[in-house]
Amino acid sequence: KLSAPTMTGKTQTSNVTNKNDPKSINSRVFIGNLNTAIVKKGDIEAIFAKYGKIVGCSVHKGYAFVQYMSERHARAAVAGENARIIAGQPL
Repeated sequence: KLSAPTMTGKTQTSNVTNKNDPKSINSRVFIGNLNTAIVKKGDIEAIFAKYGKIVGCSVHKGYAFVQYMSERHARAAVAGENARIIAGQPL
């Protein structure tokens, strides 16, 4: 699936993080205890992009998922961001 660049010049990531491909499950990160009234999709992508290529990001009330290209990137994100305080709440 292709996406057009936004006005900022970045390409938007897909909202799809629930692929049924068994390999993709291990490259998905669940982000719980998220203040989604303040933290938006772009904020999540900015925080988690340093760990690897994000192919999908979905935000729900109180939580989000980030889908990486590889399991290695997902594991690095969990190790690096677990318990980080964002908008006054520990992830």
